[in-house]
Amino acid sequence: MEEALRGAVRDGRLPAGERLPSSRSLAADLGVARNTVAEVYAQLRAEGWLEARQGSGTTVAHMPAATDHAAVSRNGADPVFRYDLRPGTPDLSSFPRRDWLVAARHALAEAPDHLFGYGDPRGAAPLREALAGYLARARGVIASPDRVLVCTGFTQALGLVGRALAATGARTIAVESYGLAGNWGVIAGAGLEAVGAPVDDEGADLAIVTDADAAVVTPAHQFPLGCVMSPARRSKVVEWARASGGVVIEDDYDGEFRFDRKPVGALQGIAPNHVVYAGTASKTLVPGVRLAWLVLPESMVEPVVAEKTVADRQSGVFDQLTLAHLMSSGRYDRHVRRRRLAYRARRDLLVDAVSRGAPTCEVRGISAGLHAIVTLPDAIDENAAVAAGAGIGLGLQGLSVHRLPAAPGPLLRPALVVGYATPPGHAYGPALRRLSEVLGASGRSPKWSSDDRRDEMLSAADVGKRTR
Repeated sequence: MEEALRGAVRDGRLPAGERLPSSRSLAADLGVARNTVAEVYAQLRAEGWLEARQGSGTTVAHMPAATDHAAVSRNGADPVFRYDLRPGTPDLSSFPRRDWLVAARHALAEAPDHLFGYGDPRGAAPLREALAGYLARARGVIASPDRVLVCTGFTQALGLVGRALAATGARTIAVESYGLAGNWGVIAGAGLEAVGAPVDDEGADLAIVTDADAAVVTPAHQFPLGCVMSPARRSKVVEWARASGGVVIEDDYDGEFRFDRKPVGALQGIAPNHVVYAGTASKTLVPGVRLAWLVLPESMVEPVVAEKTVADRQSGVFDQLTLAHLMSSGRYDRHVRRRRLAYRARRDLLVDAVSRGAPTCEVRGISAGLHAIVTLPDAIDENAAVAAGAGIGLGLQGLSVHRLPAAPGPLLRPALVVGYATPPGHAYGPALRRLSEVLGASGRSPKWSSDDRRDEMLSAADVGKRTR
């Protein structure tokens, strides 16, 4: 019934604005339980096919009637897929709501009144103190509260540092030849030019960018290739900074999630006077908690704080105080440990699914983080794989979209960047089954089971067994 309704909306047989029967009436007509119809309506509303307004019942949403894939776009944003394996987002359903509420109540009850006013642009003192302790303990960062600056996500963090560097005469920032495309626009917006540095299985190689004024690297888990920067390459990056006077910006976006051995410490711990450390709550908690942090070399504190003051004066204090209490109470560490176990189980399920369903593919970059690289068979290119996935409601992303235009080094083998943290637990199994069908399709239209409820129940049970 769900697929029939979705198909009727997709091909225009049910036009936009068409009012559907009530769940009670349709259940009686079809001879099924009312709850079944209600669940179908709820799912299609969540996907954007239907909408419900008080007093108007359920109607067909206004969207293009003809589309060749099971995804919709809302307000110009990225398409919304029922099963999403695109990277960049943790499991949003894992947000520790209860712990966050407890921490918020304590933080607001205990906070002195002066914290609610115009405060230090670097951030609320309780959070800067909590971060200094946590980062030293968990990531090996050499930090003192006076060198910590709180901001609203890595995007703002990179922009602040970029503008501070540009104000001192900097012109270029080296970036990894395969990296997060959004960073290139932020760098350009700061008045700087992004130049490519080769990246291989040992991480970024800055040997050919000796004229760059700074470099952005992802040492703990390179995005998107998934490699961990080798000790030798780390030493060379630090040597580059000391010899050139350049600044290294360390994006430690998912450094807490190391699976096969203890986490690799932050690069900043080797050279705190040459490395700007950047971390975020977007992966350990959720992106909606707009909190990130910089640990700055002493020489950069004043210029970056000046840029923060101009940008927005200070980040919101209530969430800062809540996160500070979450960290100081130990709940943050416990949440990270739980998520590390859960994401390791998901990684193992991904490797197992690919090895069984598409044995000619290789899964790489699996020692850490929230994503992996899955190489493609010769018969399938990236665009075809992404399109095939979209056709069955599966969000996929190709590796090539992360290559800096005109970057040095060879093009890598076509692959998918699979975000195994993204789907909620109940949807992970069905997502992997669709991925296996796309990888094994070799140009054929993939098929998938219509028994989504059974698949989702099995998925949740399997992940639960592996995390206990």
